[in-house]
Amino acid sequence: MAFTDLLDALGGVGRFQLVYTALLLLPCCLLACHNFLQNFTAAVPRHHCQSPTNHTVATDNGSGAWLRATVPLDRLGAPEPCRRFTEPQWALLSPNASVHGAATEGCRDGWVYDRSIFPSTIVTEWDLVCEARTLRDLAQSIYMTGVLVGAAVFGSLADRLGRKAPLVWSYLQLAVSGAATAYFGSFGAYCVFRFLMGMTFSGIILNSLSLVVEWMPTRGRTVAGVLLGYAFTLGQLILAGVAYLIRPWRWLQFAVSAPFLIFFLYSWWLPESSRWLLLHGKSQLALQNLRKVAAMNGRQEEGERLTEEVVSAYIQSEFASVRTSSSVLDLFRTPAIRKVTCCLMVVWFSNSLAYYGLAMDLQKFGLSVYLVQVLFGMIDVPAMLVATTTMIHVGRRATVASFLILAGLMVIGNMFVPEDMQMLRTAQAALGKGCLASSFICVYLFTGELYPTEIRQMGMGFASVNARLGGLAAPLVTMLGEFSAVLPPMGFGATSILAGLAVCSLAETRNLPLLETIEAMERRVKGGLSGKDAEEKGEEISLQQLGVSPLRETI
Repeated sequence: MAFTDLLDALGGVGRFQLVYTALLLLPCCLLACHNFLQNFTAAVPRHHCQSPTNHTVATDNGSGAWLRATVPLDRLGAPEPCRRFTEPQWALLSPNASVHGAATEGCRDGWVYDRSIFPSTIVTEWDLVCEARTLRDLAQSIYMTGVLVGAAVFGSLADRLGRKAPLVWSYLQLAVSGAATAYFGSFGAYCVFRFLMGMTFSGIILNSLSLVVEWMPTRGRTVAGVLLGYAFTLGQLILAGVAYLIRPWRWLQFAVSAPFLIFFLYSWWLPESSRWLLLHGKSQLALQNLRKVAAMNGRQEEGERLTEEVVSAYIQSEFASVRTSSSVLDLFRTPAIRKVTCCLMVVWFSNSLAYYGLAMDLQKFGLSVYLVQVLFGMIDVPAMLVATTTMIHVGRRATVASFLILAGLMVIGNMFVPEDMQMLRTAQAALGKGCLASSFICVYLFTGELYPTEIRQMGMGFASVNARLGGLAAPLVTMLGEFSAVLPPMGFGATSILAGLAVCSLAETRNLPLLETIEAMERRVKGGLSGKDAEEKGEEISLQQLGVSPLRETI
């Protein structure tokens, strides 16, 4: 019996699958808030130097006259944010007056911030401007480093301890570290807790996707995987609304962190993946979970007929030669797995590099930051609708490859659009960003289907590590623009096209049952078969060795 047959017999895509998927995707919505949170908590308002303390002629730093006399203007006619006159230049108060050669100095007495839009941010609280402006980017880099470390740590732990335990811990860690970030008053503590929050991003997103995929019958996997993308998009829209209503950064930080305590409490109800339990010889617990699923799906009678003998026969037929993965070397141990891993390394790194590189360019809209956040989220909706349709009717490989290549062509094509055609450049960049966001979601599902169950989480974690490396490399590629304006778009576009070509060498997984072992994957390749025929052939060989008549897949 194949596991997908068992899930179909117990109700297929029933009430359990719907509730289970909803409870797992709800935290993913707010997880997106944390990924983009510094757009608001680290926003940089307009600012200028505080007046010297030894000047008592005027104490109102916001008055136009005093500001004009003490702070020079930049090329756009706005007050300089990082310089002030050493002595007030009262001559500037006369109409059409100008001063040349007046001595200036840095903002020794601090800054005055425009708090009309952002009452408080980490920038205004710790003066992360001028010489200290790099600390703001450092905080975001530390968060991304946490995401990188979390991908390696939680990917490995999930294969050893199961999917549920790391997920439950990630909910608790995010709730506690998020609240601590809002409470403690030093920038060092802020960075430490942001690192811990970044780790949980990988723990939640990877284990949620694996649990959804492993409890979902074959015909529901595509929609379930794409729903993760819509949850992430919805989270970006939620962040815009919450940030608009809650302006102080500490309360905003707490508002998007506290719900994870609720997610932690109800996550104890979520059953562990029965695939993982069977793989590790815990057939009794797997049997209990399957009976609960049957009861919730209205198939209690079928669930009661399940016995440990049936489960044991399934284990012998599916996992006859399985062994527990113990290191990342398992991802390179055999030819078929090695090919998948190497291709996915290129795909995840390039996709992330191009996505974050392009997203940084899209921040130049010049609109309200709240409106821009909504636009960034809405851009993904039509692209993912197309991705969902093509993944169901065409396949994963063609969908991912097409979106990546199209995004690369859009980025490179922008190099030839005249600078004065800003609307066309913005529309083209937005389309490219939507394609990359959709391919990101598709490749999550595709990766989970390519790896067999015994190393699926290890593979997902390793792939996510490469994505985080791409995200960290994106600012470095952007800095190449200081040498030549064509280098960043050429780099982002070329890597995206390269990733699309790499996807073409991977196997199609549409409408195929998940492979359970590395041996089954090697058998598929060595037998010269592909798709469902290879899976059925492998099951038939194993079952014939046991003297059992094979049950054919009918999906």
